Amino acid sequence: MGASVLVATISTAFGVVLLSATGFISAMLRANPYIGDSEMLAVVLAILSILLVGVAVYVASIVTANTFATVVAGRTRRIALLRLIGASARSQRTEIARQGLLVGVGGAVLGLLVGIGVAAVGVALAERALGLPDLAFPLLRVELLAPAFVVALTTWAAAWAGSRRVLTVTPLQALAGSVERTHEAVGGRRGRNVVALALLIVGVALLALGILAGLLSPLGVVIAFGGGLLSFTGLILGSTLMMPPVLRLVGRLFGDSATARLAAENALRYPERSSRMAIGVVMGVTLVTMFAVAIESTKALLERSADGALPTEMATILDTFSAIMMGLVAVSAVIAGVGLVNLLTIGVVQRRRELGLLRALGVSNAQVRRMVLLEAAHITVTATLTGLVLGVVYGWAGAQSLLGTVPGDPDQYSGPTFVLPAVPLIPVLVIVAATAVLTLIAAVVPTRLATRVTPVAALAEG
Repeated sequence: MGASVLVATISTAFGVVLLSATGFISAMLRANPYIGDSEMLAVVLAILSILLVGVAVYVASIVTANTFATVVAGRTRRIALLRLIGASARSQRTEIARQGLLVGVGGAVLGLLVGIGVAAVGVALAERALGLPDLAFPLLRVELLAPAFVVALTTWAAAWAGSRRVLTVTPLQALAGSVERTHEAVGGRRGRNVVALALLIVGVALLALGILAGLLSPLGVVIAFGGGLLSFTGLILGSTLMMPPVLRLVGRLFGDSATARLAAENALRYPERSSRMAIGVVMGVTLVTMFAVAIESTKALLERSADGALPTEMATILDTFSAIMMGLVAVSAVIAGVGLVNLLTIGVVQRRRELGLLRALGVSNAQVRRMVLLEAAHITVTATLTGLVLGVVYGWAGAQSLLGTVPGDPDQYSGPTFVLPAVPLIPVLVIVAATAVLTLIAAVVPTRLATRVTPVAALAEG
């Protein structure tokens, strides 16, 4: 559960720092004799902070739910044994949910302390750099408890959602020792698949409506934001059907050796496990790419409307804003990365019997490590490509719905504008390099731990 505590800590600290930064900027504005009466900028900053904290909490809740779902899958035999001796499924689920609440509260408290500490250092540096010694800004405020409360509550809810499978574990599985659902079993869950399809259709419709509304008002971005959230949630719910075939297709690109074929087939054999690992990377890559494309598209449109060249001051402001936004969004990507490392580690540990069987059949330690590394590579390559495509689409939709009324021609004073999507090269290369490094970190360490166990000891575990 250490990674889940870390996710809750990062999310809470992120929220505390954002709220503190917003409050500090508002205090600066109130102290300014010229713009002190204007609350518009403070309101905009507050809304932006709430949206960013909401995105971080959304990513953290999905990562936590996937973590607890993976933990429950690994405990299937233990839960079945407890059912066999009289324990109820509801009591087992309540126990897991209680663990989620403890994880959420512990991470929220740590995040609150870390966030206040970071905010105190940041305020002191800002006051010294800007020469604001008389600015009265309290570091300890009641509203800073809001991120901690929200994170603790969502972690508990995510643990409750992730432990839903406990209700379907039967005592007979204590003898069978099944862990993950097969592709056929996952495809038979019609209720979840129907909900996923409905969310995807409604989300895409709202996204299109937001783009059309953006041709009349910048408030179309609000509709597009809701559509993006619903459509992405639908993709997450339907990931167990969509991701495994794509993963196997990508896996074929890595060769026809025995280890490569095993790695490719494992994605389809256990679709829940592979899709849970992939969706975290998809979220992180989508978020970073989305904001990068939206900001780059905005800059390209402003350059076009300024007849090819932006004023130096405006270019500096846009670049600074872009750097700040990418840094803030990167926090959500870090949360998703922690989820991938944690899920892959748990998956390798839970598969000790499977890896021990392979070694007993003559597969060497090096081949086992290569197989797991290839599985991780399949996941990260597929998730990175998927995230890049989704990020470009969502980023362009956000820019179009927000800037559809901005004249794109210097000779044009009004009317709808088509925003051309601009993909920045450097952020894309950074994303690809970061996911490659993440794959190595996430795969090598747990695989070495698993292969240190002898085949006989691994087969005895269960």
